[in-house]
This record gives sequence, C-alpha cells and structure tokens, in this order.
Amino acid sequence: MLSAQSAPVVRATLPVVGASLATITELFYRRLFEERPELLRHLFNRTNQATGAQREALAGSVAAFATLLVERPDERPDAILARIAHKHVSLGITPDKYPLVGRHLLGAVAEVLGDAVTPEVGAAWDEVYWLMANALIAIEARLYAEAGVENGDVWRRMEIAELRRESADAVSLVLRRPDGRPTAAFRPGQYVSVRVELPDGAHQIRQYSLSTAPDHKTWRITVKREKAADGTVPDGEVSSWLHAHAKVGDLLDVSLPAGDLVLPEAGTPLFLASAGIGITPMLSMLGHLALTSSTRPVTVVHADRSPHDHVHGDEQADLVSRLTGADLHLWYENDAHRSPAANVFTGRATLDHLAPTPDTTAYLCGPLPFMRMVRGELLTKGLHPSAIHYEVFGPDLWRDHP
Repeated sequence: MLSAQSAPVVRATLPVVGASLATITELFYRRLFEERPELLRHLFNRTNQATGAQREALAGSVAAFATLLVERPDERPDAILARIAHKHVSLGITPDKYPLVGRHLLGAVAEVLGDAVTPEVGAAWDEVYWLMANALIAIEARLYAEAGVENGDVWRRMEIAELRRESADAVSLVLRRPDGRPTAAFRPGQYVSVRVELPDGAHQIRQYSLSTAPDHKTWRITVKREKAADGTVPDGEVSSWLHAHAKVGDLLDVSLPAGDLVLPEAGTPLFLASAGIGITPMLSMLGHLALTSSTRPVTVVHADRSPHDHVHGDEQADLVSRLTGADLHLWYENDAHRSPAANVFTGRATLDHLAPTPDTTAYLCGPLPFMRMVRGELLTKGLHPSAIHYEVFGPDLWRDHP
C-alpha cells in the first residue's frame, strides 16, 4: 500500500508518466545495457528487444501496478506479480538485480520528464518501484524455497533422450537427468527455460511449456521454430538453433519448472482453449486428468491452420477420449474436411455453440487475438473475469491482465 503522502502524488502524475512510459522504458533499457552489456547477451531476449515487445511489456506492467495501487489500495495485484515472479524464477533472477534496475528505471523517468519530477514526485515513484520490487523479491524467495534451492540456483544439465519431428515447424524434445534419477516434480501447465550458446558466444534463454503429465521420469517440451513475419527482425534464435543442432544425447541447460498457469485440484468444470503451439500446456493438464481418472466436465477447444499443422493432434484426441466428461471442438482455417471426426469446423474459432456453466474455470493459451476473442465470448456467456486464466508465450502484452 502506498503511503499517505505518496498516493495523491502518484494519482496526479500517473497520466503523464503513463503517457511517457514507452520513451521511459526505451531509455531505461539503453542505459541498462550500456552499463551491463552482458545482460543483453546472456539474460534478456534479444529478439524482444529488437521488436520493442519487452519495452511494451515492462511499460504495461508498471502502469498496471501503479494504477491498482491508487485505484484499489487495499488489494495486492497478485495476478501481475505472480506471472512476473515465476518468469524471474525460471531465469534465476536474484535480489541483487533490483537496485540496478531501479536506478536506471527511475533515472529514465527523471530524464524523460525533466522538471516535472520534483523531489516529491521522485520519492513517490521510487516508492511505487520498491513496493513492486520487494513484493516480487518475497514471492521469488518463496518459490525458490518451495523448490528447495538457493536464490537463483535453478539451472540443471538435462540430456535429450528423444527427438521427434511433430510437424514442419515443431519438434519435441524428451529430456532426462543424466544420472538417471527422476526429473523434478511440476504442476500441469508449467514451463521450463532452456539456455543455449549461440554462434556469436551469447547465451539466450527461452521458455517452453512442459507438454506431458507430471508423473514421468522425463520431461517433454515441444519447440516451434519461430519465423519473423516480415524479415525486419531475426528468426527465433533459440528455436532455430534447437531445430538445426539439437540431437539425441546432447546436454542442455534447463531450469527448474515455473509458471502460474496451473491446473486446480477442485472438481469444477474446465474449459481448455488453445491455438497453434498453445496446445502444449493443455496437453499437460489433459494428461494429468487422464492419469488421475478425473470425471470433471472438460470442454477442449483448439484452433489451427490445418490438421497437418495441428501439433500433437492425435495425442490430444486420445487424452480427451479417456476422460468420461470431456469433449473436443476443433477449428481449422482450411482443410477441415480431411478430418472425419465430429465437432470439426472450418474457419476461425468461435464459441457460438458452446455453453459453459458459470462455475467453469477457463485456461487459454495461444496468439493474443485468439485469447482475446475467447475471453470476450466467455465473459459474455457469464464467466467471471477471475475464472479466466491465460499463458502468453513471450512478453505479456495483455494490458488488462485478466
């Protein structure tokens, strides 16, 4: 909660700070990387820096956090904080990084806004930053403790036990511990980070959902080769490297599992909606439900370009068939006629013929336009915003944080 003296200052200056956040975050990253260039090479996603997506995500999270502090002073924005904290843990972020970030972020605010940043304004926004930073540090410390590791000690060497080509642009890697012991436990829906060394010597990190149920001695990730849409930025550095170079027997640096999009143990109905490679966390959830012989009502929705592009489509259909209360609905933008199954449609996904009950919990994963469409229709059908959860592959640009 903001102090009594800072709350009115933040409320009054939030519009001007919010309007300048894009410029502030651009300057922040430039100053940060000038002082610590190794952070861009070995920690931050270079592609997201090139596109500006990371700057937009940072601006959105700061604006959302500050807005909630002044509009709902008695609530802590746990949805924002949990998502960021889990990502930080998957990267091995430690508390010593926060003073560095704070110094450059608040310095960028002062430089961009100039004389508008009086000592009173500077102190108020310093308080906003440290409220957010200290909350994240506390959550991250708890997550590290729950994993039984010291702060930041999340990286492990994992061996590629199997490599399977799932489609022209997707490959599955089955990972095991080199010593043969069981892999660390995880919750259905979580992800791991993978760190690789690229030809220029930089180490780049990306997150991939664990795409099987959590009772196996191995983990599985499914990696889609990311391609730049217009050629203005490089193709996905890590996905391209894995597709070109990964082979059975190789060792990879992989983090412990993280992520707050996890399957609840309650018996209420579920709505699992995915598009494209967003199917991966849903497979983990479906696998867990099948292994535990769940009788929960489960509506599964998946959208893809075509049956040929539908990664793990047969596996998804098999898992749904093993659940007595589940049904599967598929949308393909083309070639739907190639699939003889019921509930297969041509075109873009819609929920027109579905009627989830008000007590349904929904999980969404896929491109932002798809998730926004699904969320909007679910709200129209009576689901409460707090019952709709999502996972974004990449910087979280969903400003309203459902």
